[in-house]
Amino acid sequence: MTKGTGFPYQIQGKERREALAHCRDTVRRWNLTMPDVEPLVLDFGLGRFDEIGEIEFWVANEEEAGYCGKFLYVNDGQTCPYHNHDVKHETFFVLKGQVRMVIDGGEKVLQQGDALVMPPGQRHSFTGVGPALLLEVSMPSTQGDNFFSNSAIGNGGVI
Repeated sequence: MTKGTGFPYQIQGKERREALAHCRDTVRRWNLTMPDVEPLVLDFGLGRFDEIGEIEFWVANEEEAGYCGKFLYVNDGQTCPYHNHDVKHETFFVLKGQVRMVIDGGEKVLQQGDALVMPPGQRHSFTGVGPALLLEVSMPSTQGDNFFSNSAIGNGGVI
């Protein structure tokens, strides 16, 4: 998948700069350093970044080698929307903060230090309970393997 500001479904301009500054200030207060990459600042094309969005710092997305690693940042109350993957198998690890995960309709709060395996087909979303930083280790992220419950996202719910 394409990374950086050329990827659609992102906020731009002043809103992007402010969101990144807030994220970086929070990460600095945690005494962490994000990779030197151009992050994705996603609103999933809905225009409600503070409510539905996340910031992704991709470390690797090696399709041929079969792996992906990225950091996912959400603010308090901000949600990565409900979705699933047909192919991608993911593991999430909470580095900082807490997130409320919705998994196939059930809820679970993950704390700092918790890990959660997400097999293909399992529908999920997560919401920051306070600001939160997760590490995603997974199979590669590929276009056409992100199926959102909200059909207003992407092309009829598919990115």
